[in-house]
Amino acid sequence: MILSRRRFLHRSALTSAAFIAAPAILRHGALAADDPILLGSLHDQSGPIAASGVPMVHALNLAVDEINAAGGLLGRPTKVVHYDTQSNIQMYSQYAQQLALKDKVAVVHGGITSASREAVRPTFDRFKVPYFYNVLYEGGVCDRNTFCTGTTPAQTVEKLVPSAMKKSGKKVYIIAADYNYGQITAKWMTKYVKDNGGEVVSTDFFPLDVTNFGTTISKIQAAKPDLILSALVGGNHTAFYRQWTSAGMKGEIPIASTTFGLVNEPSTLDAAESKDILGAYGYFEELDTPASKSFVEKIKKAHPDTPYISELAAATYEGVYLWAEGVRKAGSLDRMAVFEALESGISFEGPTGTVSIDKATHHTTRNAFLAEVKDRKWSVLESYKDVKPLDTASVCDLVKNPNDTKQYVINL
Repeated sequence: MILSRRRFLHRSALTSAAFIAAPAILRHGALAADDPILLGSLHDQSGPIAASGVPMVHALNLAVDEINAAGGLLGRPTKVVHYDTQSNIQMYSQYAQQLALKDKVAVVHGGITSASREAVRPTFDRFKVPYFYNVLYEGGVCDRNTFCTGTTPAQTVEKLVPSAMKKSGKKVYIIAADYNYGQITAKWMTKYVKDNGGEVVSTDFFPLDVTNFGTTISKIQAAKPDLILSALVGGNHTAFYRQWTSAGMKGEIPIASTTFGLVNEPSTLDAAESKDILGAYGYFEELDTPASKSFVEKIKKAHPDTPYISELAAATYEGVYLWAEGVRKAGSLDRMAVFEALESGISFEGPTGTVSIDKATHHTTRNAFLAEVKDRKWSVLESYKDVKPLDTASVCDLVKNPNDTKQYVINL
């Protein structure tokens, strides 16, 4: 039967739309066996967050290079499709769609701030592209299409707050970035302060572009707390630590932070400005283990000018390997087969130690570490093995509710 031109165009349009809307992972079936598997990367390599993003890209590339050198995945090499998101949320949204629809990648690793994660997560949900967010964050994301490999407050803040209070005192002043990470982390800080018999005298929030903290420092001086808890984010907020020292407050009131060091502050600040600041993460570059030393050596050999290698870079490296282990076990790039493989208890021995996927939350059980800055470097004080993401587990169960796609603000 001969189709009219109008009917032909109508059917062609439906076919094209169906192809675009189809899961990117399924479209790989049409590729030749030796075509590369495309891995999408969304990281800030310019702008205020670049000091964190650059080492993450180096770590991602290192993992992919090692996987390819070992024979690749499913007999095919993996190729990175990278976009510099320029510390710009609009760029995240634009490039997320490009990775899903034009590049047709098999997986995406990326995002740094929680705002960037929430800008891209709905796109990857819609087009069914598996997404790995390899960054410490405030917890609560419950989405079977998303894997969060960094630490959450129950893994680090819960360790940091009582340690800092034991050392300094129970009257606490909180300063934090004014977006969901800072706001929710401040709530966790408040919970752990109260749980340990302390009092929060004030909580102040600051947009990411704020660089002048003079008024806040005056407020802190007037409040006379025993301890400052900081969840300030990004290069602009580094100004607080310089201004704090200039005001003569360094050594007067101790500081513990959930973010200090992620943009290389111990090295970029003077020794006096960073001395004795306490932090807790899932990884420190100074971690004295063979796996950690090897990881740092390989990145710095390839990129001698790499800024500090923090949890963000280590979790990115481990996130790529966890995904690769899921593909190997599934024997396929089929999205659901890879999910089921990852949910089966897959683990990886990385620079931070043993990392495993928690089936119910798609977060990781991993080690955590407490450290203090000495002579512009971190000195690791305590190690905590196999810490579970209990905060997110309190609101998320993807076994019972596999279609959940929310980020929950956990009731504290």
